[in-house]
Amino acid sequence: MPIPETRHLELRQLRYFLAVAEEMHFGKAAARLHMTQPPLSQAIQALESILGADLFIRNTRNIALSSAGLALLPEARRLIQQAQALPQLAQLAASGASGQLSLAFVSIADYSILPPALREFRQQHQAVHIELREATTDVQLDALEKAEIDAGFLIPPIPEKLQHLLSYQKVLSEPLMLAVPESFAKGRSSMSLAECENMPLILFPRKIAPALHDAILGCFHSAGLTPEIGQEAIQMQTIVGLVSAGMGIALVPQSVSNLQRPGVLYFDLPDSTAVVEIGLAWHKNNHSAVLDAFVHLFNQ
Repeated sequence: MPIPETRHLELRQLRYFLAVAEEMHFGKAAARLHMTQPPLSQAIQALESILGADLFIRNTRNIALSSAGLALLPEARRLIQQAQALPQLAQLAASGASGQLSLAFVSIADYSILPPALREFRQQHQAVHIELREATTDVQLDALEKAEIDAGFLIPPIPEKLQHLLSYQKVLSEPLMLAVPESFAKGRSSMSLAECENMPLILFPRKIAPALHDAILGCFHSAGLTPEIGQEAIQMQTIVGLVSAGMGIALVPQSVSNLQRPGVLYFDLPDSTAVVEIGLAWHKNNHSAVLDAFVHLFNQ
C-alpha cells in the first residue's frame, strides 16, 4: 500500500477532526468552531484524502469514528497539545531558560568556582541540560576552536592565534599553597620552600597549563631554588595523591586544600605573590541564549 502524502496536512484540519470526534455531530462541531457545516465537511474529506482512510462512519442519522479515526484521535490530541506548547518553548529557548550547555573545566575548578556556579545557574535555569566534561586547558582550547563545547573553565592565557576567535572572562584568582607529605612535616605549623629543597616537585606538564607551570617554577626561582621535577601529572587529585604517597611536594591553588587527602599537609607561602587564575572562555560566534545566561553569572 502506498504511503499517503502528508506534506499538505495542517493543524487546522486536526482541530476540525477533534471537534467532530468529540461532538459526534457535524452541525454541533461547526457551531463550536464558529463556522458553517459545508466547509467543515469539506475539510474533513480533504483530511481523509491526505491520510488515505475514512475517519468517520457516516449514515443519514449519525456518525461514528472508524478504526482509522479511533487510532488518529489520541495522536491528534498530542500534536495539538505540542503545537500549543511551541510558543512557550520558543520563548524559553530565546531567553536562555531552556536548552543545552556543554561545559568543560580544568580539575582545579572542581574545588573552587565550578560547584557554586552550577548551583546558582541550576536554580535559575532548571530546564537547561548541562553536559560536563573535565579537560585540560589545551584540550579545551582545541574543543572551543572546533565548536565542540560551548564554554570552558580554563587557565589563561588564551594563545594569540585564538584570541580573535574566543572571548574570555576572568572568574577567580587565588594564591598557591605548598602541599607536603605529612610524614615530612608532621607537627609543623609553617614550612618554607627552602626547607623542602631536597624533595622532588610534582608538577603539571607545561604544555597543558603553561601559566600555572611557570608560576610554580617562579616561586622556586624567587627563593633562589631550582627544584628537581620528580613526577608530572595532569589531574590535581593525582598530584595530591602522589604527595600523599610521599613522592614529593607540590604547589597547588588554595582551593585544593579543601581536598583533605590523608597524608598531606598544606602550608601558606607568605612571601610569595604567585597566584593562579581561572577564567571562562567561549567562541565569539556562539550566540546561544543559554551560553549568554551562563556568562552573565560572572558579570553581575
